[in-house]
Order: sequence, then C-alpha cells, then structure tokens
Amino acid sequence: MITFSISLDLREVFDLFDFWDGRDGLIDAVKVGDLLRCCGLNPTQKVVLKYGGTKKEGEKQLKFEEFLAISKSVVGEIEAEPFKDFMEAFRSFDREGMGYISLGEVRHMLTVIGERLTDGELDEIIEQTDIQSDLDGNIKYEDFIKKVMKGPPLKK
Repeated sequence: MITFSISLDLREVFDLFDFWDGRDGLIDAVKVGDLLRCCGLNPTQKVVLKYGGTKKEGEKQLKFEEFLAISKSVVGEIEAEPFKDFMEAFRSFDREGMGYISLGEVRHMLTVIGERLTDGELDEIIEQTDIQSDLDGNIKYEDFIKKVMKGPPLKK
C-alpha cells in the first residue's frame, strides 16, 4: 500500500509550486502530474487527466483542497493497478475461466517466468498466505493475489 504524509508532504510540495507561480494559493492544473511525482507517486498522464489535471497551461487553477482530493483519487488508482496486472497474468493460466489454477502452475509461473522466485521463497509465500488447494490441487488465484499483496501477518 502506498503511504505518505498527506498533510505534510503534499502541502510542502504544493506550497513550493505555488511559490514559483506567484504565491496566490493556487497551482496550474497542468502541473498536477509533476506535483504528484515530487511526492513519490508515479501516475500516468491518462490518470492525471482523469482526475483533474490539464494538458495546457492556464486552463484551470487548483486550490490545495482540490489538489488533495485529486491526490487521494490518484493514490487509489495507482494501488489498484498491480492487482489488475496480477489478475490478468493468472487469468492466462485459467483454462476454464472459473478463477482457479493449479498450485503447480502457480509454482511454475513464479519460479520460471519473469523475476523468478526460489522454491524456498515461494514456499514461504504459500505458508504466509495460508492458501489451501482444493481436492484437484487448484487454488482461487484472486484470493492468493489479495493475500500476497496484503503482505505477511504482523508478528506478536
């Protein structure tokens, strides 16, 4: 999950951009993407435009509160992207389109394709997510992805 101090980081960056624009409490909406990137986010131009950024300078001015609302929307959008990508990758192994793939295919996919995990790393992930296969050796990959993205449970 993406976290940052909204009231501090965004405010400081907003004020800095406002300083460069004449200290009127407003920033040009064309700079929304740059402002978000200065805060450690990496939205696409499409996402920036979707939530209120503009293509041309002078089209719209934003107050801090408006920018804050945009930033919260962009954070939500950015956090949803990896889940969609993982679902698409797992879906390509789901021959019947029922939301299940074999644990063997998961093992193969994560230890052979792309940024490879070791067998030990994969065993640890499976143990930490407490994912259970059905009688046919299949797992519901949406649940698996959600548990992996949530991260390991906190130790007491």
